[in-house]
Amino acid sequence: MAREPQRPVEPSEPSGTGSHGHDTGAETGTGTGTGSSTGSGTGSERHGGEGTAKKGTAKKGAVREGIGKGPGTLLVTLYGIFTVGAASRSIVQLTTRFEEAPLAYVLSAVAALVYAFITLSLVRGGEKARRAALGCCCVELLGVLTVGTWTLVEPSAFPDATVWSDYGMGYLFIPVILPVTGMLWLRRSRAAAH
Repeated sequence: MAREPQRPVEPSEPSGTGSHGHDTGAETGTGTGTGSSTGSGTGSERHGGEGTAKKGTAKKGAVREGIGKGPGTLLVTLYGIFTVGAASRSIVQLTTRFEEAPLAYVLSAVAALVYAFITLSLVRGGEKARRAALGCCCVELLGVLTVGTWTLVEPSAFPDATVWSDYGMGYLFIPVILPVTGMLWLRRSRAAAH
């Protein structure tokens, strides 16, 4: 009985091809991971930057809204009243009887300007306005103490009273209490904003 001819054995593929495939897949996976981590990191930094910007804006908003709100509303009201009162009084005095007591009437006009500036600063709000109002409160307190002492030491220099005469005794000493209260509030509002 005749034997069948043997079929030639086909050479198998080199094993390196499979390894190469695995290496390629591994490299693909590495690239994917790198892209994911880079994208995530960039997104986190972006969100972090936005959060910092929002915090800064919130602080500015707190300062802007803070100095004229709460107890600041009372300060705005009192300074507004004193602005109108001192301004109207000084205008009448300067235009009708300036020669009677020029120093007193000029000082009343200066007091009205100081009150008006502080009122506008409190209403406007903001860090710059807060600093301006704080500086004006210091000037106001210095003026009240100086004029008050002057009127007691040399009353003949003031034939007529000013807003700051006798430390504001004619106005229940509010002119000397107001700047101290204003300075305390403005410092407190700055600490609260930070």
